[in-house]
Amino acid sequence: MKKYLLTASAIALTFAANAQQGSLTAKDYERAESFMSYNTEKFIDGVPGRLNWLDNDKFWYTVRNQGGNQTFVVDPVKKTKTLTTEYTADAGQGFGGRGARGGSGVTSPDGKKTVFIKDWNLWVRDVESKKETQLTTDGIKNYGYATDNAGWTMSDGPIVRWSPDSKKVATFQQDQRNVSDMYLVTTNVGAPVLKAWKYPLPGDKVIATIRRVIIDVENAKVVSLNIPADPHRATLSDDIASSGTFDDIDWKADGSEMAFLSTSRDHKQEKFRIADANTGAVREVFEETVKTQFESGRGAINWRYLPGSKEIIWYSERDNWGHLYLYDSTTGKLKNQITKGDWLVSKLLRVDEKNRVLYFMGNGREPGNPYFSYFYKIGFDGKNLTLLTPDQGNHTITFSPSNNYFVDTYSTPEIPATMAYRDLKGKLVTSLEKTSVSRLAATGWKAPISVNVKANDGTTDIYGLVFTPTKMDVNKKYPVIDYIYPGPQGGSVGSWSFSASRGDHQALAELGFIVVVIEGTSNPFRSKSFHDMSYGNMAENTLPDQIAAIRQLSKTYPIDTNKVGIWGHSGGGFATAAAMFRYPDFFKVGIAESGNHDNRNYEDDWGERYNGLVENSNYEAQANQNYAKNLKGKLMLAHGMMDNNVPPSNTMLVVEALEKANKSFDLVLFPNSAHGYGPYSSYMMRRRWDYFVQNLLGMEPPKDYLMGGAQRPRN
Repeated sequence: MKKYLLTASAIALTFAANAQQGSLTAKDYERAESFMSYNTEKFIDGVPGRLNWLDNDKFWYTVRNQGGNQTFVVDPVKKTKTLTTEYTADAGQGFGGRGARGGSGVTSPDGKKTVFIKDWNLWVRDVESKKETQLTTDGIKNYGYATDNAGWTMSDGPIVRWSPDSKKVATFQQDQRNVSDMYLVTTNVGAPVLKAWKYPLPGDKVIATIRRVIIDVENAKVVSLNIPADPHRATLSDDIASSGTFDDIDWKADGSEMAFLSTSRDHKQEKFRIADANTGAVREVFEETVKTQFESGRGAINWRYLPGSKEIIWYSERDNWGHLYLYDSTTGKLKNQITKGDWLVSKLLRVDEKNRVLYFMGNGREPGNPYFSYFYKIGFDGKNLTLLTPDQGNHTITFSPSNNYFVDTYSTPEIPATMAYRDLKGKLVTSLEKTSVSRLAATGWKAPISVNVKANDGTTDIYGLVFTPTKMDVNKKYPVIDYIYPGPQGGSVGSWSFSASRGDHQALAELGFIVVVIEGTSNPFRSKSFHDMSYGNMAENTLPDQIAAIRQLSKTYPIDTNKVGIWGHSGGGFATAAAMFRYPDFFKVGIAESGNHDNRNYEDDWGERYNGLVENSNYEAQANQNYAKNLKGKLMLAHGMMDNNVPPSNTMLVVEALEKANKSFDLVLFPNSAHGYGPYSSYMMRRRWDYFVQNLLGMEPPKDYLMGGAQRPRN
């Protein structure tokens, strides 16, 4: 009896302690939710819609303001911006453009023909008459023409590149016949439905290959290129259609020649080739081999074939920075390096062959944040480099139809966008818009803070954003939440342009946290050596940099380094679990969503590109399940059971390891959801808030708060 009384007293004291920590109410969550984009956008003024081009480089657009929408027409000759009622207001936002791929077909440049896939073969439809003609006949299941399957992404639209004269298409016959399958099953009443598709894994003996062909559409003639099939690889990302069309293809204007790149399975070797479109003969021009992985640019493929001058604009990181080079396409010899210096070309936007001038986006040349992109021009000979957009910030460029003018939109994470119309010398034609957040700021909103700290090596500069509560207690230290996406193909911050709401970072901060988002080493937009710092060991996940950054930031911000949480999705889920297992004394609470915890269970191209082939890299040592026994803190795992990007087996391996190690953890499953959780994403966000509030803040959240502005029913 005495033992029972002591236990009861201890329980009572525990409840009392918890009660003292307090709780958050639905009103607290509502206030936090007011910082989400669906609640902040209505308070932003001066937001331009789509540009609608007219003759002579005129255009009109609609801008959203507090009092409603206004439409303006801009005339570069008169240098005017005039209020108008002549045009219908557009509902779309941003600079929409005509994409090469759409729906189930791809339309020719002249708009008269559309190619599409039917029964594993390629067909063409006359847009006017609707007549359909079969172009190929030997396509079969898993060996079809123009089929789109990168394992993690696929569509019914064909992957083709039309010749400029609309007479031919470059495409391929994709061989997946002996590629391994991936399986998922639905959750429903009655028998589950099996989903099976080709999904090669790192180390597989057989991966998807492409047999390249050129099809004479007018005569339904298939010309096979006289080279062996290439691995299903491209230079921009782990998909051969990531640019929106067939990657690494550049036609001669008359359709007689097609230049292309062949990429090795491990992305270390690039072969520049030119094919005769009529015979299929292929000429080897030159090749480049790298120690880690080759990429052709950031968000755009930066090489060009210039048959008129028999030259090639080539992109390479051979001097540790991404730069442009000029090659002779006849001899394959280097003529000269075009851009140079400790900065990089990110996107080649336009090649003016007549005047021998290149227009491109570059990063890291101007003072300040190296992730800000600026617009430049330079001669083919590497002379007369000119900065066309000197205003500090991250710039995006839209050319006029004649290419004689451009719209420049620039901003920073703290300062909203300014938009202006300029000529090719960078001279202002007319100011357009300046986005205002004054009404939003009046609600209590504030922008995140850009920060610059040192990486774990103590010398390398890294950058990020800090989100603090809008109402801070000067006598209090706050738990910190680290949002992470380790890349290496992208980073945690994403766009460095202005955004009033970046996910739920500020919303989480409003609940009583400081949220940090850090671009660690091994992320792009910096030097080649910076990007390659974790090559061969993706388990590094920039985690030492995250820890170093948080410790440095705690000297400036009231961060409690004894209460550190971390969360991320996909690669960020992988990094979160790795943080909890490899640094259990630093990271106390983690939420790992849809993580690729063992890259032997993720599609072949991504791992083999950034980690190397299985025989050359220790994938086993990087797998999260092997370190699950080290868990000390609170970990939530989440996954969609119909995830065709990162199969759920990745998370189940970690679940099994935690159970074997007798570790307590939390698991959220979405039975019929894919990689993102679709209609359940707001549920996942609420569970994420609850988990950090309970386990990092030490408070009770409101029970089953309903996200998305919907009202909860009263009992």
